[in-house]
Amino acid sequence: MKEVNCTINGVTVTVPQGTSILQAAKTVNVNIPILCYHPDLPAWAACGICVVKIENSPKMVRACATAAGEGMAYITHDAELHQVRKTVIELILSTHPNSCLTCPRNQNCELQRLAADFGIREMPFEMNVPEIEADKSTPSIVLDPEKCVKCGRCVAVCQGMQDVWALEFIGRGDETRMAPAGDIALNDSPCIKCGQCSAHCPVGAIYEHDHTRAVLEGLRDENRVSVAQVAPAVRVAIGEEFGYEPGDIQTGKLYAALRRLGFDVVFDTNWAADLTIMEEGSEFVRRFVHGEGEIPLITTCCPSWVDYMEKYYHELIPNFSTAKSPQMMLASMAKTYYAQKIGKGPCDIFMTSVMPCTSKKYEIARGDDMYSSGCQDIDYSITTRELARMIKSAGIDFRNLPDEEVDEALGIYTGAGTIFGASGGVMEAALRTAYHLVTGKELEKVDFEAVRGMEGVKESVIDVEGTEVRVAVAHQMGNAKRVVDAVMEAKRKGEDPPWHFIEIMACRGGCIAGGGQPYGATDEVRLKRIAGIYRDDVQSTYRCSHHNPQIKAIYDEFLGEPLSEKSHKYLHTHYTPRPIYSK
Repeated sequence: MKEVNCTINGVTVTVPQGTSILQAAKTVNVNIPILCYHPDLPAWAACGICVVKIENSPKMVRACATAAGEGMAYITHDAELHQVRKTVIELILSTHPNSCLTCPRNQNCELQRLAADFGIREMPFEMNVPEIEADKSTPSIVLDPEKCVKCGRCVAVCQGMQDVWALEFIGRGDETRMAPAGDIALNDSPCIKCGQCSAHCPVGAIYEHDHTRAVLEGLRDENRVSVAQVAPAVRVAIGEEFGYEPGDIQTGKLYAALRRLGFDVVFDTNWAADLTIMEEGSEFVRRFVHGEGEIPLITTCCPSWVDYMEKYYHELIPNFSTAKSPQMMLASMAKTYYAQKIGKGPCDIFMTSVMPCTSKKYEIARGDDMYSSGCQDIDYSITTRELARMIKSAGIDFRNLPDEEVDEALGIYTGAGTIFGASGGVMEAALRTAYHLVTGKELEKVDFEAVRGMEGVKESVIDVEGTEVRVAVAHQMGNAKRVVDAVMEAKRKGEDPPWHFIEIMACRGGCIAGGGQPYGATDEVRLKRIAGIYRDDVQSTYRCSHHNPQIKAIYDEFLGEPLSEKSHKYLHTHYTPRPIYSK
């Protein structure tokens, strides 16, 4: 690759051609302030805070969107640049409400950080904050246009990364804001509740519906047994809220913190991921080996992907696995199997799930199947961020908590269960068990590295005793569309599908970067979280779902066998074609 040589504040820099001035500066440890820029998204120079000078020229250029040029010399910091940037920040603040203390991004806001860094103490411009009501129509996220800084990140994510197009620019000039087309309610738009707009918003203009107060109220009910479950991806991200590196595994401290918050019982969603594999793996064998059902089988653990499919790909409903997601399976078993064990009824259990995902708030009431126990299977679903706030508000010293064990009835999990948190993990876990279900043998090597990593679409061919199984894994909805369009094309032509088994996750990197995870996810952070997931897998006593002794026990004692009538009642769901825009 061709390289260019330039200087940054007098220091020579050599970078690949096409590298932005912003990135070139980072190679010599110079950080240029930014607000609209995010490494996941194309730079489009909306805010103007990153302006730099070209030596011997009156011209200022925007560092995020300008490539470093051969022989060019750039100045990134001086008194004039400081004043220009400060003025831009002051102008943005003049249209932004001074409600930091009640904002969900307080102390974790990129605009607030810039104002502090530039020492802004006065407001030289007249305040002109728009009075627009927040959109709280979805069960997952809130859109608060008063706090919008018009950076456009949410639109770029929704349209470019996710290919959903629920958000776009409405109005012009000072009246510009981000909202669904036609200015309709977000819940009536194509929104799939993934929360990636929230994860990329630099301020508090988009955030998750906060259910922490409702959970705390539920914990006060002495007539109900309070049960928590923790998703795979939470354990490698929650530590970031308490000073740990991304990817540090904090499972034991999570269990301890939940008990100190008042939960009577702590279960692990990883256990239910193992249960999901038994059902989904058996479903794949029934379709692939016995021809009972359509191929490819498409996994359905991601409620945002399910929402997308129900809106855009009605023809693929027969290809969707009917297995519920792990959070819903665990909830159903907690309110039936576990409730019976302790002599309680389903509604005597108060179930809270801790998820990396905002769309899980939508999933818990998606349809009648989510009430399989006779009452709502999950009372509330909170994000990793919400749990962190609860821990902090309770005065719990997370870093010094002892590591505690999970409650065993629905808690022991395998490495296959934990890798659900990373893109490709569901596929790999399913293949580990599907191989056994097809052949009756155990794999010598359980690692399927071809389906791991950050490539948008990953393909592989697995040899199962001489039979080829073609698989595909896609993460980030824009990538998923390429896969499902290929399947649709084969269907229309009456051809064999390009793959037999497909996994799709809505968020880049999988659940480790879900819309409810700690802010600041980049590919660097995602890779660290993924590495933590696979460390948890390797250190597990069991690494295949069918080896989990508690999974064997629940089939022996309650469910009978995978895909039985009872398992279909409690562990499976159905899908309904829906319009892209609600009327």
